[in-house]
Amino acid sequence: MKMVPNPDGRNADFYRLAASGRLYLQQCTGCRQYYHPPRYLCRECGSGELEFVPSEGRGRVFSWTVTHRGVDPGWAEELPYATVVVEMEEGVRVVGALNGDPGALELDLPVTAEIDRVSEKFARIVFNLVG
Repeated sequence: MKMVPNPDGRNADFYRLAASGRLYLQQCTGCRQYYHPPRYLCRECGSGELEFVPSEGRGRVFSWTVTHRGVDPGWAEELPYATVVVEMEEGVRVVGALNGDPGALELDLPVTAEIDRVSEKFARIVFNLVG
């Protein structure tokens, strides 16, 4: 059985919305700045009026790491797997899993986000290579 996190605070809001089947990012209603991870105040204008808005889920690979020897035995069948940092079109970076061959990864490759719903409160963000 795979370990599933139990997020709290603003992260709980992010993952609960993702569990609905779509990636949402936080945005300031005043200056329109996007944020991830979620926060309580806008660093640009200081507003506390931040909302979650749907993302188109498109981005580019910024960085990654490949796990060859897992700590959690629940993931053993998926080894090796890649965890990617993706710079979204909205300008924020999101961490997720790669759906595909880690050997195909290169910087700046286009990807799209997919939601892997684990429960009503949590979903994995999975990225697929485009093309």
